[in-house]
Amino acid sequence: MLSTVVLDSSAILALILDEPGREIVAKLLDGDTNLSTVNLAEAHSRLILFGNAPELAWESLLGLGCEIRPFTEDHARIAAELIPLTKPYGLSLGDRACLALAINRRAPVYTTDRAWKNLSLGIEIEVIR
Repeated sequence: MLSTVVLDSSAILALILDEPGREIVAKLLDGDTNLSTVNLAEAHSRLILFGNAPELAWESLLGLGCEIRPFTEDHARIAAELIPLTKPYGLSLGDRACLALAINRRAPVYTTDRAWKNLSLGIEIEVIR
């Protein structure tokens, strides 16, 4: 078991929505699991768009026990500097915020986005499905 990991909002949503890859994410929650505030907002937004009551969606996200990490000035710089590498794959600001947190913490990152496997960023990228 890895001691420190970063989760993309897509990985969190796979768990909450009972999608493929959920069992991988569930096992990761036993360790030091980190989530950027940007990805927290992204996951919360998606749950609301899927028809969940905002309060219940928020409680379900916080109830996972992830360490919520602020989107810092350093993360903003890293996310912006990732644009040339990620633009060909259509990565969003949320994606780059997640990657910035993982780069900053030198931690593996877990996602459902297969395009991330094309990136060479000096961190481990795990696609859960």
